[in-house]
Amino acid sequence: MSNRNSPRSAAWQRHFAAAMLAALAWMAPASAQTVATLAPPPANVVALSATATIELTMDWLMVVFNTTREGSDAAVVQGQLRQALEAALAEARRAVRPGEVLVRTGGFALQPRYGQKGGISGWQGHAELVIEGRDTAAIAQTLGRIQTLTIGRVAWSLSREAREKVESEVAAQAIARFRARADEVARQFGMSGYALREVSVSGNEPSGAPPVVMMRAQAARSAADESLPVEAGKAQVTSTVSGTIQLK
Repeated sequence: MSNRNSPRSAAWQRHFAAAMLAALAWMAPASAQTVATLAPPPANVVALSATATIELTMDWLMVVFNTTREGSDAAVVQGQLRQALEAALAEARRAVRPGEVLVRTGGFALQPRYGQKGGISGWQGHAELVIEGRDTAAIAQTLGRIQTLTIGRVAWSLSREAREKVESEVAAQAIARFRARADEVARQFGMSGYALREVSVSGNEPSGAPPVVMMRAQAARSAADESLPVEAGKAQVTSTVSGTIQLK
């Protein structure tokens, strides 16, 4: 029979006790986390949202000119496109004013046409010129003087500067509405007030009016010296505040 009070037995008991204490220490954080996970969610939490909108007249006009050429020789078709585009650019550049009237070239493409037997039977090319800006009167006058391209699309939008001027104002309106809504909800539930838990403020990216497609140059102007009649529509700048409150 072994002696339970032997030095070897006592040492083993000390090692066992130390191992148990280490295991308990390791398990304690996991146990605390489990308790926290099982804890009930905070009471009296309400989700709310509020939106504010400011309507503005769109101040940015974009007109896209285009033309197509066809022929059996790719170099000839490309030369015709380049000639038409250069003539239109020369006229459009007369109206350029930084920040007010901008001119840029758009798409320029040359593609083969295939015959019934699969071989190339000809070439078709397409070129674009874009005039845009906030000086709509100058743009409208310029459009009537461009003769080598036809108007393919007219679109209005809200400029970045106009949008940025009202973003702070519309956000402040949305926040004020959110707070008023939170006060009203707290009152309706018979509570004395609320504490803000989470909140986010977001805005929209205002889109312009649907583009007007002009199939022919004659639909946009009846004479070379006439301007294009244009009138801006409206755009909306919106801010939305969403979040949760805890009634108290």
